[in-house]
Amino acid sequence: MTGDSNAEPVVGERRRGLQVGLVAVVTLVAFESLAVTTILPDIEADLGGIAWYGWVTSAFFLGTMIGIVFAGDQADRHGAGRPYVVGLVLFAIGLVIGGFAPSMPVLVVGRFVQGFGAGVVPAIGYIAIGRAFSVQERPKMFAILSTAWVVPGLVGPVLAERIAQGVGWRWVFLGLIPLVVVAGAVVVPAMMRLGPIVEARPVAVPFMRRRLVEAARVAIGTALLVAGLTFDRLMLVPAIVLGLAIGLGSLRRLTPPGTLRGAPGLPAVIASRGLITFVFFGLDAFVPYALTSGRDRSTLVASIAVTVTTVSWTAGSWIQQRWIARLGEAWFVRAGYLVLAPGVALAAMASVLDGVPFWLIHVGGVGAGLGMGFAYSAHAQLTFRSVDEREVGSATSSLQLCDNLGVALGTGVVGAVVAFGDDIEWSPGAAVAIAWIAPVAIALFGVAISRRLPRSATDISPQPANVAGG
Repeated sequence: MTGDSNAEPVVGERRRGLQVGLVAVVTLVAFESLAVTTILPDIEADLGGIAWYGWVTSAFFLGTMIGIVFAGDQADRHGAGRPYVVGLVLFAIGLVIGGFAPSMPVLVVGRFVQGFGAGVVPAIGYIAIGRAFSVQERPKMFAILSTAWVVPGLVGPVLAERIAQGVGWRWVFLGLIPLVVVAGAVVVPAMMRLGPIVEARPVAVPFMRRRLVEAARVAIGTALLVAGLTFDRLMLVPAIVLGLAIGLGSLRRLTPPGTLRGAPGLPAVIASRGLITFVFFGLDAFVPYALTSGRDRSTLVASIAVTVTTVSWTAGSWIQQRWIARLGEAWFVRAGYLVLAPGVALAAMASVLDGVPFWLIHVGGVGAGLGMGFAYSAHAQLTFRSVDEREVGSATSSLQLCDNLGVALGTGVVGAVVAFGDDIEWSPGAAVAIAWIAPVAIALFGVAISRRLPRSATDISPQPANVAGG
């Protein structure tokens, strides 16, 4: 976003307020994300409805997918402040719905609302950083926002588990609401001074509105597909056909040509990002369930698994940053898949075999986290190198779309298999172990796709990032 703005500059105390507020809000979103993964076994045990287990995560990321596009549209039309408030309010409403949910379907609705708000908040935050900070200051701010995940990763899962055991899981949702209000009071005044981008409005508004409709169609199609896999088996084929009819064309239009077949270059990069999030989150969302229901361990043991997986992701990112200039992005993407596949397989084996130590699920999670640390940001760096500077916005939007789509499908597909196993009375450990075959297979497929990634700068010529109608 370039061009003149009718916003008042953000300087001095107001900019410090923006910094503090952005970090606080990202920290809250990070804590909530990790906390819900940790306490899901408690929620399912209380509310029932194992068929909805995967939906709790899928709905969140389907909402995020739409929220990201909504944020860009509204920021160009009205400035950063109004949509940021909308994002915070929706996130808080989702917390209220989650905290008072009488059933798993109601919780899923609340998670979708939360996800929409959580999609708006970081997207507007990135826009605010681009407009309130100089080119030299921006890398530091992005690094600070990334670091905001560290503390929630270290203490969030265990703290959430202690809250759930002490006063009940509902307070993991409700207890965050006052903190959202406080953080919003700090950051919103500075956001309000970032008005709309005057020069961008005539072009951006119709384009972003089209993308918003297309993103909603992808989310609806994905939801139908996952519902067909999860619920009434008689509706399986009609639901999948309808889901593909609604969402597939929009997905094609929102991604570079050839993405769905993993064509060499940028399309393979975008497709690979969706595959790797499918693999990791298909595992990560069900690790607590595998430990508590599959191996009869405490939720405290499960919370430790979430923590070590998150920390290993951070460690993998630091290793990748240290060596990526020498080895290249494609090398780290391939290495990520090669570490993820055995990590998921090890966790699956430890979930179902009583003679295997339960803590090997933790070891599998560490491997999966390292794999994501190796590969996740490497996809973004490949994306930046694969397009002309004018196409970076469209390319990163496609990357974020496939990122969230991969999470929604990964958790949805694994959840559908677990629900099917419960219906036919498999043991919980066997159900989740069989369900994890899908992420292992996708990881092995990802290894093949990684061979189509650009290996060096000489392999890259700028490609169109999008998209019909773009």
